This record gives sequence, C-alpha cells and structure tokens, in this order.
Amino acid sequence: MKKILMLLSIAILLSVSLNSVLIAKDKNNKMERPQYVITAVQNGTELGKIKIELYPDVAPKHVANFDRLVAEKFYDGTAFHRVIPGFMIQGGDPNSKDKPREMWGFGDPSQTRVPAEFSKLHHNRGIISAARSQDPNSASSQFFICVANVPHLDEQYSIFGEVLEGMETVDKIVSAKRDSRDNPIDKIEMFISKISK
Repeated sequence: MKKILMLLSIAILLSVSLNSVLIAKDKNNKMERPQYVITAVQNGTELGKIKIELYPDVAPKHVANFDRLVAEKFYDGTAFHRVIPGFMIQGGDPNSKDKPREMWGFGDPSQTRVPAEFSKLHHNRGIISAARSQDPNSASSQFFICVANVPHLDEQYSIFGEVLEGMETVDKIVSAKRDSRDNPIDKIEMFISKISK
C-alpha cells in the first residue's frame, strides 16, 4: 500500500511538473506583437499619433522588414503620399523625403523586396497592409492603412498589422486637401518609433 501511495505521489508530482513546463513553454512560444507610434506632422504642426501593433505570427517577413526600417529611422520624414477617402492612406516611399512629387509612390528599385505573405485576414478599417506593384512579391517600405472595409484586397495584399489607437488621426490624414493624384497638397510627414514593453 505504501508503495502504491509513493508511486501515486511521484506520478502527481511528475504531472504537475510537466504541466508547469508545458505552460512555461507555451508562454515562451507565444509570439509577441510589437507596437509602434506613428506621429503625423503637417506644416510643422502635429496632426496626431497612431498606435499600431504588428502581426509577426501572420506576416513575419513584413514585420521584420518594417521593424528594421523603423530602427534605421528610415520612415522619419517620409510622407503619406496617397490619401483616398473611403479607401486608405498610403506612405513610406523614400522618394517622398526629398524628390519631386511626381516620383512619390514609385519607390526605389534598390530597396529590399519582401515576398507576399497572404492570409485569410480581412482588410477592415484600421488594418495595415503592404503596398506593392503588380508583382505580388514587390513590397518594400510602403504600407497603407484602411479607412474603411475593403474586401476586394483580401488575399491580394499582405496584412501585417492593425491600428490600436488613433483612427481619428488617420481620418484627419485621409480628409486632407489633395491633388488629382490623391497626394495631400500640404505634405503630411510621418515619424515612427517603437514602443518598448
């Protein structure tokens, strides 16, 4: 009887220990979703901040590329060069820092290209997705934030994050006076910083 009780005690201890290990492993394997703040500035005046969270579990290559560019301060001074009410705002083109407006949106062919990471997620209001050319594997630094639900983009563009706070700022940006190319007449710059957790 003592032997049975001892074996039962050992089995319970092993079970508890194994469960603790599995819980710890699950916590360690849980992919953290990094967060960033985009500050929008127009004519030297801050329009507001947009807090975003990225999805490394959905689009790891796009998130890694974005994170690297933020660390390099690449985005600082680039513009939201395309704003379309009822659709989206787009930015992150290096040409928008110091090249003529006619070149904004065309990107730099020397930039790192990120292969498509399509998912079953939906392009709903507040979703962040990678801008690209006709080639699905041509995404680089440019991204867009949906200001409405745009289901026709689903499984065509790589979703890699969402807005957590600051859609009112996104709405200000998309409402800016724009030219025939949907480019804000007064440049709207972005500055992006990572939030330390």
